[in-house]
Amino acid sequence: MMSTLETPPVALAAATAPARTKPSNYPEPFAAMMQGRVKRPLGDPFGLQGFGVNHVTMAPGSMSALFHRHAVQDEWIYVLSGELVLVHDGGETLLGAGMCAGFPAGGTGHQLVNRSAQEASYLEVGDRRPGDSATYPRDDLAAERSGDGWRFTRKDGTPYPGC
Repeated sequence: MMSTLETPPVALAAATAPARTKPSNYPEPFAAMMQGRVKRPLGDPFGLQGFGVNHVTMAPGSMSALFHRHAVQDEWIYVLSGELVLVHDGGETLLGAGMCAGFPAGGTGHQLVNRSAQEASYLEVGDRRPGDSATYPRDDLAAERSGDGWRFTRKDGTPYPGC
């Protein structure tokens, strides 16, 4: 997030915005699975507090996140370029440039996978309501968001090393 002393920009080029300094919030071994995904925060430089926006670029073979659903956060994505496979509770849907998808809190589990031979990019928008958590039906992972960020544990509540 932007410090209170910085002046927000008037505009910026999304594809050249600085990438996150930490490529993934997940603990290992899950963080390594995010290789090939680059998130560029677009809301933070402007000081946006109510929702977050990321410009995400995915190399061939990469994934957006582990298959998950949020308890409180609504999410929405818009594909800018390339092709992505939306993996969801009902199966899979191929998404191309100009397509979008939305995920209400507590709704459909989802993730994006780049199975093509080309890079793909999309915009990711999510609200920042407090008290969010995420479930990962296919992995031994649970997440809770606090003022300090995301806290990850195994489903039985035991922490991962370093968390």
